[in-house]
Amino acid sequence: MLLSRHVITGTAISADRPAREDAEAALVENYPRLVRLAYLILPPTLGRHRRVLTAHALVQRTLGESAGRPRPARPRPEPVPAPKPLGSEPAPPQVPTAEPPRPRPPLGEVPPPPAPLAQPSPPPFPGASDRPAPASPDRSIPAPASPDRSIPAPASSDPPTPPPALLPGGRGGERAAYSWLRETVVRAALRPPRRFAPAVRLPLVLGLRLFPRAGGSDELALDRALAGAVPGTRAALALRTLERLPEEAVGPLLARAGLAEPDVALRAAELLAATSGADIATLLGSAEFDPCTVHTRPTDLLRRHRRERLAALAGAVLLVTTAAVTTVELRSGNEPGGRATGSVTALSAAALARALDPAALVRAPAERWADISRVDFTAWPARGTRTGDTALLRRALDAWSRGGDAEVRLSATPGTPTSPPAEPPRLLYAGTVDGTVVVLLHDGRRLARYAASVDGRGPAVLDLARVDDADVTTAAAVVLTRTPGQARYLLAPWIAEAAVRDLRTPGSAARPLEVTPEGLTAAVPYEGAGGCAGVTALQLTSSARIVEDHAFLLADLGELTPVHLTWTPGPGTGAPARAPREATGERGLAAWAPAACWLAALHGTGVRSVNRWEYAEQPLPERAGRALWVCSRVDTWEGSGRISVSLTAPADRAGTEPRTVTELPDTAACSRFGQHVLAGAYRTAPSGTRYFLAAGSRRLTGVTADGAVTARTRGPVLSTAADAADGPVRLTGSLPDGSAILGWTTPTGRTATP
Repeated sequence: MLLSRHVITGTAISADRPAREDAEAALVENYPRLVRLAYLILPPTLGRHRRVLTAHALVQRTLGESAGRPRPARPRPEPVPAPKPLGSEPAPPQVPTAEPPRPRPPLGEVPPPPAPLAQPSPPPFPGASDRPAPASPDRSIPAPASPDRSIPAPASSDPPTPPPALLPGGRGGERAAYSWLRETVVRAALRPPRRFAPAVRLPLVLGLRLFPRAGGSDELALDRALAGAVPGTRAALALRTLERLPEEAVGPLLARAGLAEPDVALRAAELLAATSGADIATLLGSAEFDPCTVHTRPTDLLRRHRRERLAALAGAVLLVTTAAVTTVELRSGNEPGGRATGSVTALSAAALARALDPAALVRAPAERWADISRVDFTAWPARGTRTGDTALLRRALDAWSRGGDAEVRLSATPGTPTSPPAEPPRLLYAGTVDGTVVVLLHDGRRLARYAASVDGRGPAVLDLARVDDADVTTAAAVVLTRTPGQARYLLAPWIAEAAVRDLRTPGSAARPLEVTPEGLTAAVPYEGAGGCAGVTALQLTSSARIVEDHAFLLADLGELTPVHLTWTPGPGTGAPARAPREATGERGLAAWAPAACWLAALHGTGVRSVNRWEYAEQPLPERAGRALWVCSRVDTWEGSGRISVSLTAPADRAGTEPRTVTELPDTAACSRFGQHVLAGAYRTAPSGTRYFLAAGSRRLTGVTADGAVTARTRGPVLSTAADAADGPVRLTGSLPDGSAILGWTTPTGRTATP
């Protein structure tokens, strides 16, 4: 057999490449065998369909690695005859010697395998043991010679004819072309998945999914074991079992194929075969691992139909965009930068055209909220009587794209961008409420409410608000309309009960709120920015399908989404520090009653939630009762937060607001990222004596006051007579680890005022 020796730069393929004719003949003869070998080595993570196609592609592309020249025109050498016994007539000169260079058996002879591969030379495929081994010398898998036989070199006075070249790893009598093809397939299958053939290269299957026939429980167990093995282990197992190669041939073959540690792969393959508990060769030769005999199933027909419609729509949009870009480029003429400007315009116009297409609006299924882990505005279905009004939806999207002008009045909460949506938004509501046409949209980060009069009088209104990272509470209600003295809300689909309560009267019961089947509430009292905003609150209860016994409070502060009100109890009960809890219980409502009207100052500032933390309770001097220290934290949608520390004494609790000690903007204090608090203020006792009071959170071990007042105490609270002192005080709190924090006092050092 003739071999051609060519080297392709940049490849790791052996230089002993067969001629194309030999490679083609070996490939056609052993195609199923090579494809099965590649299928076993490829990673199961590809999936059965892609794994089958990739195995075929790897084998078919091996011819591209062979030398591209035809076979030289000279007679083929005669086939090698079967070896004769020692002392018989000498063989023809072209017969190669079978004398191995080392005292081990030839590569074509399988020595007694060590455990765990203790099986007598299993056949490559099921049933092979029932057929006699072929005697033809040009078969790709000849019967191995007996281990105790050797063929001496022929005696001749003429120089011996060199034997046909065989690659290392080939078995006796096996054609070198097949050995080269096998090594090439193993090398390609061991490459990382990113180097596998792309889907556009043959073989290519459209509209069908391919997968081998299913086997029994033993095949399934072996498939799972192979999936957990590394590619080198699978390659070693396939070469030892299906290819029946000895261990001393498999190791060098894997090394030439690029495997870093072939010995480790061989040991792992032996362990895998030993633990399989069945005939490993029979299992690997079964239909479960045969990528040439496959079943077919159609792909997702509904998804295919949707993709066809989207492709047609994208084609139409592309056609319109191309025409627009062409017009822009023609108008720009030869101006510098005209081509770059046209490219940017094309991209922007294409994205904007799709985002403003009413047919592309995202609509969630009606029951999606009950079967999803992310419960926010993305789970809202499209509701309302005009969700199919394309003209209305187009006007709303057009108003969002234009922003504020003479026809549309634009408003946005602080920190909310007013740019058009970058992709098709989600439709939440479209209908008529109290003589106003309302469209509610959500683009993943913002809510957009388009409102216009039914009779078309006056400009339309577009309100934008940030709602990123909304949850089951902050995405529970949206304001649809506001009229003087009242507002109507659209509730989330997971709200099972709704009620209204007055925060100033915690002892009164909540009044039930009527809600239509589509989630629209009846009118709720709303006092606006000029009144005591936040007095009227919504008390909502989530459905038991997502969470049990979950009720919470929302207060309308003049924006699209109401504010979530929570409460954190103090350490007086001896319990460890807790996270903010819902303020629907008796103690939570009582904690919010003194601060109900304080919410008026937060009107229209982009507030997401407000938490009242009762962080300390302090005995007052002269037995005047116990004072309550509260840190109220305001978190906004843009991520910033501010706090207000207040002091409430028994004499101040009869309908008056708490006394404000200090206010800090843009801080992490009183949150999970700032859990240590210390504040102080002057206070006059009923007797007229002035005192300086200070209190810290539960972890403080000591408080020190310096400046106009000097005092030191153990524990988190401090109380000392101030006499005539009226200057600033520096507070320092000690923590168990030896660190210290600074406290806050009134800026002027004067008595805190309401």
